[in-house]
Amino acid sequence: MTTTETNKRDWVALEHKYYQGTFKRQPLTLVRGEGTRVWDSDGKVYLDFVAGIAVNVLGHCHPAIVQAVQHQVTQLVHVSNLYYNIRQIELAELLGQQSNGMRSFFSNSGAEANEGAIKLARKFGRVHHNGAYEIISMERSFHGRTLATTAATGQASYQATWVPIPDGFKQVPYNDLEALKAATSEKTIGVLLEAVQGEGGIWPGDKEFIQGVRQWCDEQNLVMICDEVQTGMGRTGKFFGWEHYEVVPDIVTMAKGLAGGVPIGAMLTGPRTDLFVPGDHGTTFGGNPIASAAGIATIQTIVDEDLLENAARMGAYWHTKLEAFCEKYHFIDSPRGLGLMQAVNVKHEL
Repeated sequence: MTTTETNKRDWVALEHKYYQGTFKRQPLTLVRGEGTRVWDSDGKVYLDFVAGIAVNVLGHCHPAIVQAVQHQVTQLVHVSNLYYNIRQIELAELLGQQSNGMRSFFSNSGAEANEGAIKLARKFGRVHHNGAYEIISMERSFHGRTLATTAATGQASYQATWVPIPDGFKQVPYNDLEALKAATSEKTIGVLLEAVQGEGGIWPGDKEFIQGVRQWCDEQNLVMICDEVQTGMGRTGKFFGWEHYEVVPDIVTMAKGLAGGVPIGAMLTGPRTDLFVPGDHGTTFGGNPIASAAGIATIQTIVDEDLLENAARMGAYWHTKLEAFCEKYHFIDSPRGLGLMQAVNVKHEL
């Protein structure tokens, strides 16, 4: 379709007619992206500060991703997971190299990755913990839109429409180790948290808290699950957010920036929780050749261009500027973050 043909169509009216009213959209129809810029259907250019909600970690249409996808689509678009998939194996190898040798399972989104983590934790409970199944997550957390991940999410606004939500989940205040310990019972099998709470307002975990969670999980034979959907892929200045805290989780979930814009999720596990056997879990499209090729290109670019160091350096610079802004302007305060995950509070009384 040409630009002229694109401009002639009333995309808003067509969306209202044929698409369910799930999203509160901005009055903007985007048709092209390059680097940090996007173009709308009228040809107007914008600087993109949204980045697909933490997805376009290399910008729009990065040449490495474009080349990888273009090549793969001429070779093999889809193959069942009943067969070996070279791109999938290569991506798993790269993630293993970044995660102390963890093994991967690929899905299509962060919610699916977290669903897999919940299932794996419950199997650990059945095998090693007398059938324990309950997972403790954090207030203000966000873990997805499926029923189970909505129940794990520590925000009532995401749950109210879907009651009764699945049981087996409870929330405690973030950075409150004593509350976590008090909430632990014989039914508890795991702790699910983010190194930096993303949807909850960019709140980093205290080092004492994250390390305390790891120690508590070890003492109580619990599974520590780190949701790296937003914090992974170098956004904090390290490949994974948990690396800042000198701990290693049992299970790690990823998505968003993993393939630079191509849909993919991943659930990684260390040897302690590596319990899935054929038939326990599955996926039709997870880790398909195109998404895996894009993921390989994304990770290789992050490594080759030293983007972890760049995120750490630019994040430190930005944090210093935010601190200065908060001192100068009365309507913002509480600068915080890790790497390029930075935030301030904007007061209502401007």
